[in-house]
Amino acid sequence: MQSILVKHLCLALTKNTGCSTLTSTFLPEVSRRIHLSCSFNMPAKEGDKIPAIELYENTPANKVNLQDETSNKKVIIFGVPGAFTPGCSKTHLPGYVDSADDFKKKGFSEIFCISVNDPFVMAAWGEAHNVQGKVRMLGDPAGELTKSLGFEQNLPPLGGLRSKRFSMIVEDGVITKVNVEPDGTGLSCSLANNLKI
Repeated sequence: MQSILVKHLCLALTKNTGCSTLTSTFLPEVSRRIHLSCSFNMPAKEGDKIPAIELYENTPANKVNLQDETSNKKVIIFGVPGAFTPGCSKTHLPGYVDSADDFKKKGFSEIFCISVNDPFVMAAWGEAHNVQGKVRMLGDPAGELTKSLGFEQNLPPLGGLRSKRFSMIVEDGVITKVNVEPDGTGLSCSLANNLKI
């Protein structure tokens, strides 16, 4: 549908301006921009590639690209609304820390925890929960990955832009299983013990 709209727009511009090069040069760019803006708000689903967006581990100097990190691997990624928040600290993160060895026995290379927080907060939160060697803590400070996955939500008491609570399995850069809490913050389908492998 959107490609038809783009073609009509370009034909109308060509007709009104008399510029025939609009169709060959303008159409692909407009189509690309409309596609990007339309797909931006669609939630990630099974079969989608994980976006090539840089996150941060421990410090802003240590950039981590999840697309690179998931290449030729089977990993678990889970996202939380905020570090040090009660549900995230008492249930969500500890569940993955406690299950890390079992997940590795089932063929998972790594487990990543993502939150719209800076890398220093994520590192401190990880230290408080003894995640070393079990879960890698990645900050998504501007919410770029969160928005590209379509998992953003507005939680003013936590500072505004936050991630919905989710879990996913990614194999060789492709999402093979995704669970997003229906209300964005609940503790059910995204928990470690509810992850269907």
